[in-house]
Amino acid sequence: MTENPAIRPGRSNSLTDVDGIRVGHATRIGDGWLTGTTVVLAPDGGAVGGVDVRGGGPGTRETDLLDPRNMVDRVHAVVLSGGSAFGLAAADGVMVRLASAGVGFPVGGPGEVVPIVPAAVIFDLGRGGSFGKRPDAAMGNDALVVANVGPVQQGCVGAGTGARAGGLKGGVGSASAVLPDGTTVAALIVVNAVGSCVDPLTGELYAARFGLPGEFPSLGSVSEADLAAARERAAAAGPGLGLGPGLATTIGVIATDATLTKAQCAKVSGIGHDGMARAIRPVHTMFDGDTLFTLASGARGAAGAPDPLAFHALLDAAGDCVTRAIGHAMLSATTVTPPAGEIRCLRDAFPSAFAH
Repeated sequence: MTENPAIRPGRSNSLTDVDGIRVGHATRIGDGWLTGTTVVLAPDGGAVGGVDVRGGGPGTRETDLLDPRNMVDRVHAVVLSGGSAFGLAAADGVMVRLASAGVGFPVGGPGEVVPIVPAAVIFDLGRGGSFGKRPDAAMGNDALVVANVGPVQQGCVGAGTGARAGGLKGGVGSASAVLPDGTTVAALIVVNAVGSCVDPLTGELYAARFGLPGEFPSLGSVSEADLAAARERAAAAGPGLGLGPGLATTIGVIATDATLTKAQCAKVSGIGHDGMARAIRPVHTMFDGDTLFTLASGARGAAGAPDPLAFHALLDAAGDCVTRAIGHAMLSATTVTPPAGEIRCLRDAFPSAFAH
């Protein structure tokens, strides 16, 4: 549980609790598909952006631009997608639609803009049965069209549709926090890790202990029968996981209404990885491309520019939001049965924990 009882979740406990941030999913399931794309849309004027890449096999786009030493500091959208490197094409569809609306970095006369759309991808190729069924520009456009300020849909949607984590079904999760000074910070995470989000000895969800009061269900002990069955499934699946560089990856976006610099956004992303490490073991392996973006909308204006102590509090809350979002992803995921075989969700793998 968080150490600061004054921190509370936002109205929906999701990324869209940050004013001006919208989220849209495009999901494809069946007929060889098990993948999707998620778009995080900034306010029309953009948001200050930062990034931190920790995994050994990343698939990313426009991350160099977010280096604090470089000029452009406004991001107009972030794309998270399945499809491995092919899925980066989803950002093209987002760019084209934003440009048609006049949203982007101005480079000439009226309407001559270049939307800044960083992206990161997970590996889910072939999980639906067909290696060629993967996100493209059209899917990015579809996710952007439905982006809205409502509560973020979680589980097996968007970029988390084909995700798996440590042999269990992964997905999309989100969480938010409102600090005592009124600042809101939130995270949306796509969990597709080599590492496990549960303790293999006990079945405990690592993230649960970091929840806000009443946030996570009170899980009971996992029976020895459930644990033994889970170990047998993991052992049987091991040779077929096809692990190799970049064949997993946990990615996401942290957002806040604080007024931050690019360097501060990069720091938030870095601390977000600490939150990832609390919820996934092992993390940042050579088989993962773990990447976190941060968007600062500046909606709180000059009053939202934190002093050092306030920035420390924001960093602490951001890390916990990442941890909590990973917990929600695992609890929201549902079992899928593609041609390659069943991928059980946490609830179906450890039913005894939810039986009380």
